[in-house]
Parts: sequence; C-alpha cells; structure tokens
Amino acid sequence: MKKRIAILGSTGSIGTQALEVVSAYPERYGVEVLTANENADLLVEQSLRYRPGTVVIRNEKHFTRVRDALRHHPVRVMAGEDAMVQVARLDEVDMVLTALVGFSGLQPTLAAVSAGKRVALANKETLVVAGELIMREAREKSARIIPVDSEHSAIFQSLAGETGNEIEKLILTASGGPFRGMTMKALENVTPEQALQHPNWCMGKKITIDSATLMNKGLEVIEARWLFGVTPGQIEVVVHPQSIIHSMVQFTDGSIKAQMGLPDMRLPIQYALSFPERLRSAYSRFSFRDFPGLTFEPPDTKIFRNLALSYEVLKKGGNWPCILNAANEVAVNAFLESRIRFTEIPAVIERTLERAEFIRTPSLEDYIETDLLARQVAAEQI
Repeated sequence: MKKRIAILGSTGSIGTQALEVVSAYPERYGVEVLTANENADLLVEQSLRYRPGTVVIRNEKHFTRVRDALRHHPVRVMAGEDAMVQVARLDEVDMVLTALVGFSGLQPTLAAVSAGKRVALANKETLVVAGELIMREAREKSARIIPVDSEHSAIFQSLAGETGNEIEKLILTASGGPFRGMTMKALENVTPEQALQHPNWCMGKKITIDSATLMNKGLEVIEARWLFGVTPGQIEVVVHPQSIIHSMVQFTDGSIKAQMGLPDMRLPIQYALSFPERLRSAYSRFSFRDFPGLTFEPPDTKIFRNLALSYEVLKKGGNWPCILNAANEVAVNAFLESRIRFTEIPAVIERTLERAEFIRTPSLEDYIETDLLARQVAAEQI
C-alpha cells in the first residue's frame, strides 16, 4: 500500500523537494495533506497536481482564495494555527514531514508525535526549543522521529547497525557559509543579498542566513543532543567547505563512520521517507575525481559568536534555547529587512538572553509564553 504523507510546509525549499521525491515514486507514496503559510498560489498548484485529501493555509486571510480555487475538486480546505495541529493527527496520515520554518513547527510536530506518527523532521527548531518534551513524548507514544537535516541524517545513517555500541563523539560538519575567513570589520558591511549566496546548498532565506552566521550549526548541536541522547561535550563542529562529508560518529573504540554524498537535500528526504529501505535514484553521483581534496578546519567562534552562544544555552538548559531561537528569528528578519547589520545579529541575541526570564523546567505553555516574550525583548533591542 502507498504510504500516505502529510507535508507541513509544502511550498518551502524542503517541501518542494519532498514533492519531487514523491513524484519519483508514485507507486510508493501518496500525498494526503499539504500546508503552506503564505504562498497560496503555489499551494493551489500543488493541490491540483498531487490531489491531497486536505490542504491548510496557515494565514487565514488567504483562505477564501484557496477555497475558491479548489472549489470544484474533492479536497477539504482549512486555515489557521489550529488546523495545522489537527491535520498532523489525522488517522489517514501514515507519516508527517515537518518542513515548517522556526517556532511554528513545534505544536504540529508535537501533535504528530502525540498521535504516534512516524515523523520526518526537517524543522530543527522543534527540538531546539523543546527537545526534552518532544523526545519524552515520542518514547511514551512509540513515535519514530527520523531526521531530515543532512547532518543529522548522516549521523542517523552512520548509527545504523551499531545497536549497543557506545557513541564517544558526534562530529557535525559545516560548510562555513559564504563569509568563511572574513574579518569582523569586513562582515560589518555585508548585505542580505551577499549572505543569501550560500556556496553549496540551495535553501530558504532564514536557514541560509543562519548558515552564514553559523547559528544553523549551533541549532544543529542542540538538536543532536536530543535526537541522539548525548551531552554537549560529545558534540564537535568542524568546518568542511566542500560539504561532501555530511557528519560523522566516533565510537569508543576510536573508529569513525562518516556519511558522504553530493550536497542534495533530496537524498536525506528520500531516506527519511523510505527508511529502512534505500531506493534507487537518478540523482547525480559523487566522484573523488571531482573532489581531489577534502579539507577540515575548526570554526572561528570569536568571529561567528552564534555557535558559542548555542553551546552556552544548551549547557544552561531550561527555556534558554527557546529564548535563543526566538531572538535569532527576530534578528535574522531584521537583517533581511536591512534594519540591523549582519554583525549585530549575535548582539541582539545576547541582550535578549540577558533580559529574558529563565525557567529551569518549562512546560509547553512556558515555551509558548517564552517565545512570545523573547520576541518582544529582541524587538526592543533593534
């Protein structure tokens, strides 16, 4: 039988690539749910092509437009935040791909996990904000979370067949972004357009800016802590400009396993959807002839302070990662709108952390309130 998939965030970079994977295997996958935040036109186009049972437009002002465009088709059209949560629990859904951006992915992902769904997780902020809560719920409800981020997928793949073998260290690789090696003075004048030119990956705006500041790697460190049950001291970041080795696992005997491949997000998406199978694909293949040298270097956490900040908040715990994430989202948006400089992004985050209230053992309601208040505090710093 076809695996029925809900793609939350189908109009974004991960969502559109996920639909490419679905298109390549029509005998295996069926689209049951598609959702979008603002891009109503693309959501309608996708709905007409993939014929889901339900579509959700998160921004309710676009509801009438989507409903009218799909009026003569057998599809249920919903709108709003609550609808995003409802569709993640639907009985007719076998697997939920969470490709939402930022904090917005938390409650739909939690709903899917609580319903015992298999979750392909491309929304790292969910585990950054509430990793302990999500993983506890997954254990209690026997929900399987399969990472889609290339780094965490690489670790997940490297751990296959290693049941009972203790992890000594996780090594997350980073491309270094478009500004690797630049001085702080040079970074003061970079533009959003320059920051959006990632050397290796084609991604959405927010994650691309996070990659340029190394915040994306900091968020991945926090996500890895919860996904794989390791301590902050067991997670190392190394800059690997070629983005061929996607991450590594070092075991207690000293051996290291790495997962390699060309930088193409369709590969980890396909693996998450098909796990534990590997499906034959027509994607481009890696060749050592094209990459005669693979290089590695330590990250510069003095220039790119967001990575160091991420380790600090992970060690402190509580609601601090939630504060970090909220402040970063506000700061990145301000930079994209040219209201602050690139180098001011970590400063906004630091000042927000200094002013926000710390909660050691937050509930879901605490996370929601923390996110709201941290955004307000961050906005005041801009």
